[in-house]
Amino acid sequence: MPFDYNLDFHHTDFRQHPELYRVGKGEQGVLLVEPYKSEILPHWRFRTPEVAQESSEKIYALFEAYLRDEDFVGADMARKFLQMGYTRARRYANHRGGKKYDGPVPDDKKGQSGAHGRAELPRASEDPTKAEAARIFKEKWDAARAYPLYQEQKADFEQRYGK
Repeated sequence: MPFDYNLDFHHTDFRQHPELYRVGKGEQGVLLVEPYKSEILPHWRFRTPEVAQESSEKIYALFEAYLRDEDFVGADMARKFLQMGYTRARRYANHRGGKKYDGPVPDDKKGQSGAHGRAELPRASEDPTKAEAARIFKEKWDAARAYPLYQEQKADFEQRYGK
């Protein structure tokens, strides 16, 4: 089942209502699903490799804690923040200032990722600091996706609530 952007994210506690959560594709919902967004976002940083290392380690520790608590939604949200650390750092490595597309996001697409018909801006020469930050997050993201307990809980979650 696709990620449902029509849910009342301002008033839904996904820890209390995991049945409403959908894994979706990529980072869908990463900045919407509470209380996880508020628990993880304060630790999400990628300005330098040192900051990215500290951030990715903290988020990975949260990922493992959510799994220990059998809180798949929290673990999946932590995985999404690790993925977003990689994708955003790569964006800044390729596009100075982080702006990838020309023009504003259409009003009906705000909060959703993608080009939405906009042209991609030309890439700058790679920023090695941001590229290293991206590599650090990619390593943790890959480890999270391959984590056996994550894979078990994901399969169980999808069996119980749907894909």
